[in-house]
Amino acid sequence: MKRWWPRSLAGQVFTVHVVAVLVLVVTAGSLAAYDARRDGDRSARDQVRAVAVALADAPSTAAAIESGTATAQLQPVTEQVRDETSLAFITIMSPDRVRFTHTNPAMIGGRFVGTIAPALAGRVFTETYTGTLGPSVRAVAPVRDRSGRVIGLVAAGITTSTLAQRWLGQLPVIVAITVAALVASLVGVWAMRRRLLRQTHGLAPEELRVMYEHHDAVLHAVNEGLVVVDDGAVALVNDEARRLLGLGDGPVRLADVPEFVSAAADPDVDPESIRDEVHVTGERVLVVNRSSVHGPRGTRSAVITVRDRTELQGALGELDSLRVFAESLRSQAHESANRLHTVVGLVEMGRPADAVRFATTELQLSQHLVDRLTAAVAEPALVALLLGKSAQAHERGIALAITEETQLDPPSDSEAEPALSGSELVTVAGNLIDNALDACDRADPWVEVTVRQDATELVIRVADSGPGMDPAELDRARRRGYSTKAAGPHGGRGLGLALVSQVVSRHGGSIGAEMTYGSVVTVRVPR
Repeated sequence: MKRWWPRSLAGQVFTVHVVAVLVLVVTAGSLAAYDARRDGDRSARDQVRAVAVALADAPSTAAAIESGTATAQLQPVTEQVRDETSLAFITIMSPDRVRFTHTNPAMIGGRFVGTIAPALAGRVFTETYTGTLGPSVRAVAPVRDRSGRVIGLVAAGITTSTLAQRWLGQLPVIVAITVAALVASLVGVWAMRRRLLRQTHGLAPEELRVMYEHHDAVLHAVNEGLVVVDDGAVALVNDEARRLLGLGDGPVRLADVPEFVSAAADPDVDPESIRDEVHVTGERVLVVNRSSVHGPRGTRSAVITVRDRTELQGALGELDSLRVFAESLRSQAHESANRLHTVVGLVEMGRPADAVRFATTELQLSQHLVDRLTAAVAEPALVALLLGKSAQAHERGIALAITEETQLDPPSDSEAEPALSGSELVTVAGNLIDNALDACDRADPWVEVTVRQDATELVIRVADSGPGMDPAELDRARRRGYSTKAAGPHGGRGLGLALVSQVVSRHGGSIGAEMTYGSVVTVRVPR
């Protein structure tokens, strides 16, 4: 690339447009000058033809020729007409070329130089010919007597130098218009260069190409969903956002995206209010953030990012269950130490029988629950969850009962697959039990859990002594964000029933709430 060629896109566009404008304006000016000259020639031909025909058709012209006094009568007339029309010459002659009139009286009586044959034949014609006054555009018309016989000829002409002076007189106007058009065009191109320079930040075409390719590659490769909304319309959606939001190929309208995305795109919404906001869709747990874009027209654009938190939320649920179970084991270890100290004290006091009875009674109670759950429930994760929740409830002074109906046998080869996997059982049962522990009446706190599975369906029923929920309240609780509890350690409350609803809906199940012997929430999942 030569050094004179501009580097930036704006400079290159400016240079190309300047060259194009110069070529167009100069070409247009030249064509205008050529057209003016051509129009001048056409106008001159029409003028000399009209003058020649008018004089030839005048009765006085034929009468003067027939009377033999053509020079005396016609010379003043032709000179007057010539002065008024600015012609170079008007010559009236006999058919044998003898001049009756001429601009130069010394030429009268001489022979006319030029073509007359078409006029002698009765036709009017024009030509460009070099005569006694130099090159000229002339017209020759026949003069007829009453019988139609050609008795004379009228030639009228204008020199080409006069024509040149006429169209050259228009040249300043043409040049002025051309210069004005050139200046206006250059000002427009300069203004366009400034605007383009501002919009492209002075980048070269190669830099813009590389920027676009990198921008496009990043948008397609990033593991975070990205939705850009400008002036109420979706301007951009990357591949990850289409996958997470369930959008197909092709253009995307604001009405096509989920409600929480379109709500976040509202320019009147404070961007600070949407930070790591969690939403539960049919199959995913999504974290939404919003940033505003400040442009010259005001804050009318928004960038919305969507992250998939489904696996993380499941891991947090399992971690929470393990944390509860670990706390229960730690509490039981503390209680075991206390019981051991009591047993040792009874022995030292010489009361071994009381020591044995105290130790075996506590052991039988806890072992009975472990044995019963292990025998009734074939899923180890669910057994661990129920034992941990039981210990947690005991610490909080809540009576948690696992009913005798609880039965979850392992499927045989001939039976259908389990309705829910182990991790899904932990998610559903754990969240329902947590909600019940938090909602039960503190004056008479109790929670009752039933998990049973037969050949057709899995039923998880959790009852508590709390106030319960009506259908409308249950519907709100199944959506992210509804909770009567304080924020938790992993990003807030309001996800429990939403996660349960997600798992249940995925397997075609149902959730119901009723008030009978207490607040009862029942989940049914077909096998």
